[in-house]
Amino acid sequence: MRSLRLALLLSTAALSVLSAVLDRSDSDTEAMDYLEKYGYLQKPLDSPSHSFQPEEIEEALRVFQAAMQLPVTGEIDEATLAMMSQPRCGMEDPYNQRTLKYRLLGHIPSNKHPAVLFQTNPQPQTGSLVYTTPISTSETWDNTINHVVKPGFTEEEQAASEEQLADSAGRGGEAVFPETAAPVGAYPIFTREEVTKHRTLQDGVWVTFGDSVYDITDFVGLHPGGSKIMLAAGGALEPFWVMYAVHNQQHVLELLGEYKVGELSSEDKKKGSGAISDPYASDPPRHPALKINSLKPFNAEPPSEILSENFLTPNAFFFKRNHLPVPEVDPERYRLEISGEGLPKAVSLTLEDLKTKFPKHTVTATLQCAGNRRSEMNKIKQVKGLDWGIAAISNAQWGGVRLREVLEHAGYRHGGAAQHVQFEGLDKDVSGTPYGASIPLRKALSDDGDMNGEELPRDHGFPLRAVVPGTVGARNVKWLGKIIVSAEESKSHWQQNDYKGFSPSVDWDTVDFKSAPAIQELPIQSAITEPRDGALLERSGEQVTVRGYAWSGGGREVVRVDVSLDGGKTWQVATLRSGEDAPPLGQAWAWKLWELSAPFPPEGEQLDIVCKAVDNSYNMQPDSVAPIWNLRGVLSNAWHRVRVSVKID
Repeated sequence: MRSLRLALLLSTAALSVLSAVLDRSDSDTEAMDYLEKYGYLQKPLDSPSHSFQPEEIEEALRVFQAAMQLPVTGEIDEATLAMMSQPRCGMEDPYNQRTLKYRLLGHIPSNKHPAVLFQTNPQPQTGSLVYTTPISTSETWDNTINHVVKPGFTEEEQAASEEQLADSAGRGGEAVFPETAAPVGAYPIFTREEVTKHRTLQDGVWVTFGDSVYDITDFVGLHPGGSKIMLAAGGALEPFWVMYAVHNQQHVLELLGEYKVGELSSEDKKKGSGAISDPYASDPPRHPALKINSLKPFNAEPPSEILSENFLTPNAFFFKRNHLPVPEVDPERYRLEISGEGLPKAVSLTLEDLKTKFPKHTVTATLQCAGNRRSEMNKIKQVKGLDWGIAAISNAQWGGVRLREVLEHAGYRHGGAAQHVQFEGLDKDVSGTPYGASIPLRKALSDDGDMNGEELPRDHGFPLRAVVPGTVGARNVKWLGKIIVSAEESKSHWQQNDYKGFSPSVDWDTVDFKSAPAIQELPIQSAITEPRDGALLERSGEQVTVRGYAWSGGGREVVRVDVSLDGGKTWQVATLRSGEDAPPLGQAWAWKLWELSAPFPPEGEQLDIVCKAVDNSYNMQPDSVAPIWNLRGVLSNAWHRVRVSVKID
């Protein structure tokens, strides 16, 4: 019989809330608030499921009953076991944005806390069982709070689990496990050589992490990074997680634990997975004022108030968006490779060629990450991606050579099948695959090392990057190593399976990245940089001053910014500030900073400040986030809102 141990799937911070819900199960409002906050809402899901044997279910129910000290008012009979035929269910996982596979197995009858038993992540070897307590004593189990049972816990994990379980029950004391519970069996032992035999979906995809072995075959299709997970097939995860350090989070480790199938042999444990060098060790230094969203790879944004101080964002404060380690490039050995449709032959250019054979041009252009303001979408529902605030946007004057002139020098002639220009960077992952993107052939500017009159910093693409005014930052490829003129878009993961927008109804179970176009031009955007949300303002001054930025993609010019001090009931027009003369129509590449000084409203201790922008095509920002929510958290451009307090004299 499968051995069973109890563990909680809730954070420590949630335990006190859970306890309150368990103690007051008739308080549906409080329970629903908890469930809504933590995302534990169930819905029908039709998916195949491995089934536990009836005697295992019966045993599990008895274990749950004893552990939770529930007074049983009825017998566990054939009717209970017959519940295996009930519809399958799914639970939304707020961290991984996927629907976990569940199946109803049985229940414990009880006057105080009737309990339900589910199976989660069904696999014959690693399936877990889930115990849930309904929010009311009715037999409707649509909304529940859950605990998980897993085989193979260590003694330390078991002790911690029992302690948490007792605390969460709200009654204190030790959780009771009946003598009939089966002892914990050891995991099978595998050698690294055996693991290497599982490298395909046909043979099963196995990986190791630490001393444990995991069968991740069923997870391959769910991996947010697509097929890159197959690079680790049959081997250790550590070299890849050093490269993609975002994996080193507790919820990722918990998810991985669901797929554990064994332990490495003692001999292989001693050998370890080998020394792993840090690919980020040579990254450049950064300004300490930056707010770090990811350390490896480095992603950070400046304090928001700095954005509105200068029309041109100082290089040190220009937001940093890296997907991989910053490459070290020797300018003397650097070569730009150009090839593709309509070119008689491949051409290689040095930095000296770019500086001496082509005229230099400058353009002032704003770059914005597709995920700017993603944190506001997270408040609606958790999305996958870095938790950017309002400052994943910056403005600079770029100096370089025009891509058109470089392509013509290489022999390109207009016409033919070419529709796209693909860019490949010199930043590469552990497999040697570079960051890549593409843009329509009709627009681009290639930069040869000048940013705000200074040498292009390493974080921003030294010695060469592509600057594509009016286009999402993801297409402005840094450390440019190759240009390919092509009839097709780039096949890069970041072009095909990322940076695309979807309906709020699409989740990670139903998303089809091939159904949506790659983001190119971004929508109208504005945000308040001063005052900050939560700030305390002195009413001693007669006026309140609000500052911010506004920008629209595709060269569309911002023509107006409206600001409200009362949550959108009344509006005032802000003054726009630009560091340049009026741009030609369709070439407004740079943002506009704006400012409004207005009298304090006569009453109230709080101000709800709102801004919205309008461009010369009369595109306007939507008033709320919910209708534009999407699973990747991109294209977030709703009215920006901050609430501040006013100190009364």
